[in-house]
Amino acid sequence: MSLILSFLGDTYAVCQLPEDAAPPAWAFAGEFWSVTRAPGELSVVCAAANVPDDVRAEKEWAALRLHGPFEFTLTGILASVLNPLRDAGVGIFVLSTFDTDYVLVAQSRLPEAVTVLRASGHTVMD
Repeated sequence: MSLILSFLGDTYAVCQLPEDAAPPAWAFAGEFWSVTRAPGELSVVCAAANVPDDVRAEKEWAALRLHGPFEFTLTGILASVLNPLRDAGVGIFVLSTFDTDYVLVAQSRLPEAVTVLRASGHTVMD
C-alpha cells in the first residue's frame, strides 16, 4: 500500500493533565489539536508553543498527515506506516479522525522517519 503524507506546519506537544481537569483554553488554539479524556487522564495534543511551562508534556513532535479519506472497511492503512517506523526504532504517537490519521514523530527523528517512509513506498511531501 502506497500512501501520501504531508507535514503539518508546527511543532507539537503531547500533554497529560489530571483526569478531572477541565480542558484548558490553550489546548484549542492552532490548526491541529486534540483533547481526549480517558480513565486516569486528560490528554492534549497541540502546538508546543501554547503549552504552559508547568504542564507535564513531551514537546518537539512533528505531525504527518495521511492523505485520506479512508473508508472504515480498509485494513492496514496505519500498519503500512507504523511498521516501517517500528522496524527503524522510531517512536510514534498516533491520532485518528473520521477521515484520516496523523502520525507524530520526534523532531529529532524526522529525517530518518521520512527516509524510512519513502523507502517503504510512501510519498512524503515537503
